[in-house]
Amino acid sequence: MNIFRTLCILYRHRNIRKRIFADGYVQGEDHMKKSLKICLLCGLLALLAVGYGTGGESLTAEIASRTYTPADEPAAVSAENTASYIRWIDFTVTAKALRDTLHADVAAYERGEQMSWITLLALLAAENGGDFSGYKSGQTERLVARLRAGELPTDIAVNKRLYAYYTEAYSAVLGGMVGPYTAVSVSADGTKEEQKCYGLRVFSPIAAGYSYTDYDDFGAARSYGYKRTHLGHDIMGSIGTPVVAIESGYVEHCGWNQYGGWRIGIRSFDGKRYYYYAHLRKGHPYNDMYEGKYVNAGEVIGYLGMTGYSAREDVNGINLPHLHAGLQIIFDASQIDGWNQIWVDLHALTEFWSVNRVRTVPDAAGKERVSRVFYRYPETPD
Repeated sequence: MNIFRTLCILYRHRNIRKRIFADGYVQGEDHMKKSLKICLLCGLLALLAVGYGTGGESLTAEIASRTYTPADEPAAVSAENTASYIRWIDFTVTAKALRDTLHADVAAYERGEQMSWITLLALLAAENGGDFSGYKSGQTERLVARLRAGELPTDIAVNKRLYAYYTEAYSAVLGGMVGPYTAVSVSADGTKEEQKCYGLRVFSPIAAGYSYTDYDDFGAARSYGYKRTHLGHDIMGSIGTPVVAIESGYVEHCGWNQYGGWRIGIRSFDGKRYYYYAHLRKGHPYNDMYEGKYVNAGEVIGYLGMTGYSAREDVNGINLPHLHAGLQIIFDASQIDGWNQIWVDLHALTEFWSVNRVRTVPDAAGKERVSRVFYRYPETPD
């Protein structure tokens, strides 16, 4: 393995995090620090022993030199597959690129054609090395024209290895967001109307009619309990604002955590994405949530608050009310609770999701807000 890359990974994860939603997952901070120091020392000794040669390779070059094997489900770690899964994603796709490729995908569907937005994004990333800062709409338009003319994605890809990597990486991040779904509308008397659709099938986590402000603080320092990196996206709002399920899935964690306060963790049906909603409201944080429950995209799952930063339950320990939204990506079972977790910066995605905000109505008791529309996926278990 590239030694310089190993040292970079170890340094990046020098503050190994407790999994903030897994109750009881606590390792002594002193023990973690000692372990990391030993790892860093061994890595440095290895570096001195073998030398690094002419300088560090870029991350793009390393990705391009490796083979990635897509997997439908996170696999258990074994000697055979330890090198076969992705260990990090630097997701820099802009909201504009997401919108353009989505529109191309839906337009193709309406013409009776197939053109995956993930394929388009992977082709763009293979050309720009994953850096979308200079993205222009014309780039997607040119790719669409070439694909419609009959060229294959593998022939278009500037770098085929990068194309394979980004296809797998973006499929994991975005795989459940576009496709077929059934839109279910609920009237005041409880009558449901259903319509089969195709397109964007995820929602903003903040219900329509409620103001909020995005606070782009992914990667910022946090010090409560122990020093660590903030791996979520904070959405500032008012206490009681309905929080909506972004994607359909099942509730994996629900309850109190001293860092996230009242929180909910929802796993996508394909197992690749884990959505984390934290700092929910004191007193009544949830809308009939429990572990194991299937949740549809667009359903109100809880209410924004400022709980957390307390070992004692139901305490407002956060200075300002906000929703901490997190998205963890999983390629291998070892990444669920391990030091090598992958969390994605949601700043661009929350902007992208904001075009789809669900409207809410009072519940039967007239005390809380619930969804009037939700999306049911074909893959939702019976």
